Amino acid sequence: MNIENLLRETLSDMADEEQPPAPGRFLQVHERRPRRRSLALVAASAVAALAVGSTLVVQGLSSRAPGDVAAAVPSLAPERHSAATITVVEGMRLSQLFKKLSSLTGKPVAEFEQAAKDGTALGLPTYAEGALEGFALPGTYELSPTMSPSEILRAMVARFGPAAEETNLVDGARRAGRTPLEILTIASIVQAEAGRHEDMPKIARVIYNRLNRKMRLQLDSTVLYGLDKYGVSVVLKDLKSPSPYNTYRRFGLPPGPIGNPGYDAIRAALKPATGPWLFYVNTDPKQRITKFATSESDFAKLVEERDKKRGTR
Repeated sequence: MNIENLLRETLSDMADEEQPPAPGRFLQVHERRPRRRSLALVAASAVAALAVGSTLVVQGLSSRAPGDVAAAVPSLAPERHSAATITVVEGMRLSQLFKKLSSLTGKPVAEFEQAAKDGTALGLPTYAEGALEGFALPGTYELSPTMSPSEILRAMVARFGPAAEETNLVDGARRAGRTPLEILTIASIVQAEAGRHEDMPKIARVIYNRLNRKMRLQLDSTVLYGLDKYGVSVVLKDLKSPSPYNTYRRFGLPPGPIGNPGYDAIRAALKPATGPWLFYVNTDPKQRITKFATSESDFAKLVEERDKKRGTR
């Protein structure tokens, strides 16, 4: 007898009963046709699983992600055994993500770039202004080989929704006198600049203090992003860039996020530390130690301390 006939007969048997089977019925050892009923239940479960389809599993990276519980986003293909796994690390740029996705899926980078242009299809919130950067939530994703670039990116955006609710992004931005996109932009800078999570609220405060004083942010991370370069510092030629991300030449925030921030960076942007700092320097890159200053003279001392650690003085 094949599994479909077995399932059909079992369901028919159950339909003839006047009352639903008791919960303990399937736990008893001495049961009428126990083996067939057991096989039928397995078959029913299999049919149900095929009907529902597989899921795209998403695991948050932050230790303070909501409930530390994996979220599930519908996927189109049930071949879980052939899924590939990708981790979007905190601060990863879309350009890095697309290259990684292309390598895993065999689809051209251009297809992911094209898919990213359709913010409506991806389900981006209106305050994203159609741009995906900043909204591909860090986490670990399992990708089915049948998923299109748009479906993959849409799953990442779908995971952003609960993160925005958990951090109270929209209301928190309003209280801070900023738009949600500006908060994500600050968060992405904090993510790029911070060596340790505990420094994030203080770095966010420096950004706010400089903005409030109408000072240029003068951040290497934004300049490098605008040039599509990587590193820890810029050179003189970089500072001449006409890019809107060149915060040495332009006032205010750059036009959008410079990467995809995690929970801690978003929270820091929403609730910066209290303090008068206007400068910070990563004085010990190996230990990821950042020190803060309120004056240019103190800042110069921190730069000297950093250079001594590097052996450049």
